Amino acid sequence: MILSIVVIGLILLIGAGIVIGVRASSRVDQAGPVTTAQPTARRVVVFVLLFALVVIAAIGLSGLLGRLLDSGSTLASNDVSGLALSLAFTLIAGPFAAVLWWVQWRRIGGSERDSVAWGLYVAAMSTVSLVTFSIAFLAAAAVLVRGDGQPRVLATGVVWAGVWAWHRWMSGNAHKSPTQLVTLAPVLGWVFGLVLGLGGAITALGSLIDAAVSTLTSSAFVGEPWWYSTLQALIWCLGGVAIWWWHWIHDDARGLRGGLADVALVVVGIAVACAVTLSGAVLTLFVLLRLAFDRSEPVTLLLEPLSVAVGAAGFGALVWQYHRGRSRLRSPSTQLAARLVTSGAGLITAASGLGVIVNALLASLVPVFVASDARTLLLAGISALVVGGPVWWLAWNPAAAVDTAEAGNTGRRLYLILVFGVSAVVAIITLIVIGYRLFEFVLGDTTGASVIERVRAPLGLLVATGLVAGYHFAVWRRDRSTAPPKPERPIGRIILVTSAESGPVPQAITHVTGAPVTVWRRSGPASAAEPTADELSAALAGIQASRVLVITGTNGQVEVISLQD
Repeated sequence: MILSIVVIGLILLIGAGIVIGVRASSRVDQAGPVTTAQPTARRVVVFVLLFALVVIAAIGLSGLLGRLLDSGSTLASNDVSGLALSLAFTLIAGPFAAVLWWVQWRRIGGSERDSVAWGLYVAAMSTVSLVTFSIAFLAAAAVLVRGDGQPRVLATGVVWAGVWAWHRWMSGNAHKSPTQLVTLAPVLGWVFGLVLGLGGAITALGSLIDAAVSTLTSSAFVGEPWWYSTLQALIWCLGGVAIWWWHWIHDDARGLRGGLADVALVVVGIAVACAVTLSGAVLTLFVLLRLAFDRSEPVTLLLEPLSVAVGAAGFGALVWQYHRGRSRLRSPSTQLAARLVTSGAGLITAASGLGVIVNALLASLVPVFVASDARTLLLAGISALVVGGPVWWLAWNPAAAVDTAEAGNTGRRLYLILVFGVSAVVAIITLIVIGYRLFEFVLGDTTGASVIERVRAPLGLLVATGLVAGYHFAVWRRDRSTAPPKPERPIGRIILVTSAESGPVPQAITHVTGAPVTVWRRSGPASAAEPTADELSAALAGIQASRVLVITGTNGQVEVISLQD
């Protein structure tokens, strides 16, 4: 009851703030021009309030619909406080959200439509509603496999699907849709669908393999029938694939270039998929090696991690190779980034395996150490080294000569510095740990462990990270000596004043001059005679200044002004 009162009070305060804000903005608009900061602050406050109110109203409506579906005509049942909270959310936050949206929707246009706040609100609300309703629907469908119903979960999916469709309609409106951050929702959508589908596929295949292993080993299958978990995981997989297809194919997220689209492709489609593949492959090889050389545990226990490992290796490789092929259609910098993250994943795997191998070899020298444990460690290290080593070699290709252009690439240099820096930090930390363990032994610690037993784990890590740091530092120095000197830009920064919409012109100017471009849009309708990128580049030829102001006229003329520091 107290929570309900607090929530209602917060909603009333939000509503009062909305009324005051709308009235204040109307007075400002009537009074005359305002500074740039005032409209921006107003938009941020309004869209944050609208976001909060829509979420609160959707939660309340979901609760009411869930109670109606769950208990028929009896809404209150035994949870009166919960019903009161749902009613407060719906009947107070809902009208406030509707009024605020209607006021803001009427004024969308021009600078309002071009604001980052509007684009961020639509993208954030679309993504949140997509995640919420899809998880609710898939959870309800998965529960139906067992014959159980979840009306409240289904109600959540229905309400949030309506919120998603509403914002989807706004994002497709020809006159009021955002012009900023329009690619954010499609990119986040296909990433969410890919992760959901990959997880479901791995779980489904793992369940099938577990059932097959149980049949082959004649072990009893405890719990529900095996096909329950398989079908449930398949539902999640198909749902994720459908979400991915909708954004990747239907919304043409695969055709987006630059910025967040390339980052998502490299980080999720390649780096994460590569990490999943390598983890599954290492674990699969480790299980097979243990079956061949280390039968210290029962076969059923040895085969237990095989199901998830095979699924991760198979489906992870499928996702990895697909996005690796898509990266070849992107810019050279994106292709290089894809190769570097693959190299990094293989390097981490191989270095970890090398450290574990050193640890196992040192463990075998200790007489009191159980031999089977040392053998298990050795097989784990060999698995990681055998899988990660070739991946790193093929991606990095250390035997090939590096041309001067790639040696001077910023991404390659950043990769080398990052790997060397992290490896050096880890090596220093492990060296400190080794020193601590040695001093502990010399000062007479009575635990009974030998010197090798104390330092074998950090020493293995030290050997691996030391080799990694030394190699990449040597490569960095070689690249630095062979890379051509970076030419100085005659222009430090360009400020472009134009009435045209943001498009390829700033990128073309940056490509020609090498200087970053800041676009200031002039008020009023766009001119039909705006100069092209080639004309602007020609006007900037021979200009040398740290900052240059470029003003485009309504008749296509270009005025270039060099600014003092």
